[in-house]
Amino acid sequence: MKTQNVSRTVLVAGAGAVLAATALLYVPELLGQDPPPPPGPAERAAIAAHAGAPASLPDLAALISDREKWLREHPDDDSSWARLGAAYTERGTRLGDVRDYPRADRALRRSLAERPATSGNLDAQLGLGALAGARGDWRAAKEWGERVRKADPKRWPVYPVLFDAYNGLGDHKAARKAVESLEGLHSGAMVRGLAAQNYRDRGWREDADATALAAAALATTDAEKAPALVRLGDLAWERGEPEEAVERYGAALRLVADHAPALAGRGRALAALGRGDEALRDWRAALARLPLPEYLLDAGELHEALGLDGDARALYERLRTSAPPSAEVSLVLLEADHGDPVAAAARMRAEWARGHRSLRATDAMAWALFRSGQTKEALGYAKLATEEGLRSALFAYHRGEIERALGLEGQARRHLAEALRINPGFSPLLAPRAEEALAELGEPSDELPRELRPREPVRSRGTDSSAGTGTGPGTGTRPGRPSGAGRPSSASPGAAPGRDTGRGTGAASEKPVERAPEKPERPERTERPEKPERTEKPAGSPSADSGERPGGRG
Repeated sequence: MKTQNVSRTVLVAGAGAVLAATALLYVPELLGQDPPPPPGPAERAAIAAHAGAPASLPDLAALISDREKWLREHPDDDSSWARLGAAYTERGTRLGDVRDYPRADRALRRSLAERPATSGNLDAQLGLGALAGARGDWRAAKEWGERVRKADPKRWPVYPVLFDAYNGLGDHKAARKAVESLEGLHSGAMVRGLAAQNYRDRGWREDADATALAAAALATTDAEKAPALVRLGDLAWERGEPEEAVERYGAALRLVADHAPALAGRGRALAALGRGDEALRDWRAALARLPLPEYLLDAGELHEALGLDGDARALYERLRTSAPPSAEVSLVLLEADHGDPVAAAARMRAEWARGHRSLRATDAMAWALFRSGQTKEALGYAKLATEEGLRSALFAYHRGEIERALGLEGQARRHLAEALRINPGFSPLLAPRAEEALAELGEPSDELPRELRPREPVRSRGTDSSAGTGTGPGTGTRPGRPSGAGRPSSASPGAAPGRDTGRGTGAASEKPVERAPEKPERPERTERPEKPERTEKPAGSPSADSGERPGGRG
């Protein structure tokens, strides 16, 4: 019902907009004037940026060219410098070309030189926050974003920057508040898309999908609608529905034929369906357009799973040699599984110390520590990655393998099964390993552990009734229970319960009565992870048994 109401609202709003636009077409004729010319590519890109929507890449290139030309003649225009810097950042991010980032930095700082932050140059500061986020410097992104928010809390474009920064720093509560603030100030496809991501990160899958559908319905251009459809494909893939994911990625590609995220997503889903040749085709096309580090890693693992080891090694090496500073998580996972795990753990510790504590970073820390032999410490990070809310098959698999190595068979069985239940084809290389590990663990035993089994009642040895220790009349004892059992004897203070003290039994009381069987020894427990030495980890990292959370998150 909620989704239907949203759809009706969107349709009514769309119909009203069409009627209004149609009426405006006739106004210039009624006034005897020609209609204004349609906006050019640079203007379209500026309009999209103002609305928070992505421009098409040709329009974005036109905007950059237009501002560069203008600034050669008007070098003191701080606003144009800020707009040029933001356009460089967007182009670098969408093309995976980090060479645009230094250009963006120079343009944004030139804007601040022409008009300092103290004079209210919020556009340049906001641009520097977005650039820091693109580079994976979440602390700087947060600092710039909070400066802008403090100066103007109603400037809505700052909240997407803060949302990414807070998530990158592991402050998910603040990230959720940023989305709530954005929704109170702005609307449209971009806002709905960010809300869908927020729901997904919290594990609210139905809400995420419904909100992502609303974002797709609100998108007005192909450049805006294609990412919305890719988001829908990603959600379908993550919940283990590759057929639906293929359809949604295909819809995006019908709008933008060379849309790299759609090609990569469809390649991933096709691999899960066993259509390896088609998957390889899409992956190669995606990498030709956008060689993101995570794409190189996923494509390499698909090649390895298909027995194309030479191609896999080439992709891994390409990742090692071309990765930007923001690719640390992908590099850590690469080294942990296909290189030097000890180096991977050291690399991830350094990244953690820089403040990168996203859920992906937390999971990567757990896996790198485990692969490098630091299994006890790894479990604390694995718990944090899986218990925050996001339902990730990869995270569950990593936790299950760590628990299996620690001998925690019940927990390992549960998390390995959960990984395959969330998405049976989550990785062409790792999903089969999860199945093998689960098979090795076998089915859980129906028997209770010895320490949980009910104890048999304690019985005394059979004795002659004439000795005064039997169960006949006049002995003062219950059948099968020695005199004074279960209570201390007043004749012998401090006597152990259940031991015959000789009270009222005569000489025969010296005959020993069978004691209760000794409590069975508990099976040797797996040693709980100990807190690591302070010198072995950066401040704020978790302990597997203390529940300490990294970063002091609330």
